[in-house]
Amino acid sequence: MTTSAQLVQKLWNYCSILRDDGLSYGDYVEQLTFLLFLKMADEQTRPPHNKASPVPKAYAWPTLLARDGDDLEAHYRHALEELGKCGGMLGLIFRKAQNKIQDPAKLRRLIVDLIDKEQWTSLSSDVKGDAYEGLLQKNAEDVKGGAGQYFTPRALIIAMVDAMDPKPGQTICDPACGTGGFLLAAHDHVARTPGIDKAQKKRLKSGALFGIELVDSVTRLCAMNLLLHGIGGESDGELPVVTKDALAAKHGEYDMVLANPPFGKKSSVTIVNDAGDQQRESLVINRDDFWASTSNKQLNFLQHFFTILKQHGRAAVVLPDNVLFEGGAGETIRRELMKQADVHTLLRLPTGIFYAQGVKANVLFFDRKPAREKPWTEKLWIYDLRTNQHFTLKENPLKRADLDDFVACFNPSNRHARKATERFHCYAYDDLVKRDKA
Repeated sequence: MTTSAQLVQKLWNYCSILRDDGLSYGDYVEQLTFLLFLKMADEQTRPPHNKASPVPKAYAWPTLLARDGDDLEAHYRHALEELGKCGGMLGLIFRKAQNKIQDPAKLRRLIVDLIDKEQWTSLSSDVKGDAYEGLLQKNAEDVKGGAGQYFTPRALIIAMVDAMDPKPGQTICDPACGTGGFLLAAHDHVARTPGIDKAQKKRLKSGALFGIELVDSVTRLCAMNLLLHGIGGESDGELPVVTKDALAAKHGEYDMVLANPPFGKKSSVTIVNDAGDQQRESLVINRDDFWASTSNKQLNFLQHFFTILKQHGRAAVVLPDNVLFEGGAGETIRRELMKQADVHTLLRLPTGIFYAQGVKANVLFFDRKPAREKPWTEKLWIYDLRTNQHFTLKENPLKRADLDDFVACFNPSNRHARKATERFHCYAYDDLVKRDKA
């Protein structure tokens, strides 16, 4: 029995050989993704599966095994190029793919010794998926590569999902999905629902989870991550993740939004609403469904999350401190959000849990509501995980147990029956609005 830890070690040991050729961790994980996909597609064509392969015969796995030297390198490069032109999951994984392994001997070793020796399809999706996530995590830890920006601590993701408690049949979206951490945690949570039936399980695999990612290479990792966990359909219409700018337009309505949008002060794009209170720029996106125009990316994401929720849809999103304090558009957005949504919980996060240093962030929980005169937010509960808490990525990483008390205080089964504690306090709407800049 191969465990995911053994598999990660095996795949990882090989990475150090390729590092000598100047390959980054990210490049390595990407090349593994291409080769794993081709190998698994080939395995699916053999007994007991006997499925048709989505990969054209001319570029299938056996064509790589049959070649050596420069011939292998040239064929692999050409295969990546051609597969990137296909539709469906193939196109998603191979879009803009390039071979970064220049030494044909090393490429051959990777194909023959490492990937061909394992039967990937027969490994449970837990082992495959966990092994892949292990690689993504190692990639995030590689400070020089800067991939940490796509990584939200797993403990935080699981606690957010546990607090939100998604149910079978609900649609869940992450419009800044990175490598798919929230979607996977939501999938696992729903899959464990007692009494979940076959139809609900099928829907969960295809049709319940949606991710949007701006960067092609990250979408690829996300698609593979989901695929290895058994999520996503074969056809174009069933792709669980797409590459596009989520902020450009509304892309559906969902029961739940779970997200940690990229941190960073400014976006290259200023979003304007119809009030036209920003000078027109070439990179302006016009969103008449936003409350305010701003080039602050997180404020735009916050507005976007609200627009893609169904009535009574619920959101749990990670946002930096500036979203809570910034004046101008920030104040307008906070006031509108408290009016049109029930903003009921705020989790103040400690520093030292993200790969970006010194980030001060929070998790904001809110429910979208139908229009009415009276503001929907009556009271906001704030949980302070910041005071007297010290976490570091290496020596003292945030663990799921560190958030047990928060999830208990949140009270997912009935959040209207909460009790104040030393870290958990409640603030009335009137007090919040009276504060300077709300």
